[in-house]
Amino acid sequence: MGTLYLVRHGQASFGSDDYDVLSPLGQRQSLRLGEYFKGKGVTFEAALTGTLKRQHQTFAGICEGLGVELQAMPWPGLNEYDSAAVIGAIHPQPLVRPDTPELYKHHFRLLKDGLAQWMAGVASPRGMPSYNGFVAGVTSALDHIRSHYGGHVLLVSSGGPIATAVGQVLGASLEATIELNLGIRNCSVTEFAFTPQRHRLVTFNTLPHLDAPEHASWVTFA
Repeated sequence: MGTLYLVRHGQASFGSDDYDVLSPLGQRQSLRLGEYFKGKGVTFEAALTGTLKRQHQTFAGICEGLGVELQAMPWPGLNEYDSAAVIGAIHPQPLVRPDTPELYKHHFRLLKDGLAQWMAGVASPRGMPSYNGFVAGVTSALDHIRSHYGGHVLLVSSGGPIATAVGQVLGASLEATIELNLGIRNCSVTEFAFTPQRHRLVTFNTLPHLDAPEHASWVTFA
């Protein structure tokens, strides 16, 4: 039986001109996760990542912490949905950049509503696949892993694909999948046990590498 470690990218640059770049804290989170894996003696048979910058940067930080050079297979189906397009499909008016707690809450309320409509097939965000197409991109990566590997596999992606993977494995409702998505923490680890036939959820959204008191302020969500 193999183990798949699904890792969400480290903290990105929410509210800046380019979200798709790790913040300095996101870089530290990624490095620390690699150090944790090294300390536990975890070695990876294979790795997959999406093609977004923040995903690649997270993978690089993990490798640095591990002290090894790994080659990751790029898998576009592990890329995050376009949150701006999701919101724009239900709220075409321009939004003020979220820089207060109230604006952050407003942003995520719109995102939650937009996700619900996209996933139900009611809204069609510009430039994005249908939700069924998005799911197919995620499940194709899971199918590939089951078919080709039997040891420890690292998958670096984003909250949407990881929540979708968990939702598919558990047979969760669309509403539950959205709740899973919006609660996934930066650089968190979700574990699947897998055989050639199936995946099984073992842990979800854990931060064992940040358990020490000195890392309490490193726990982030966006």
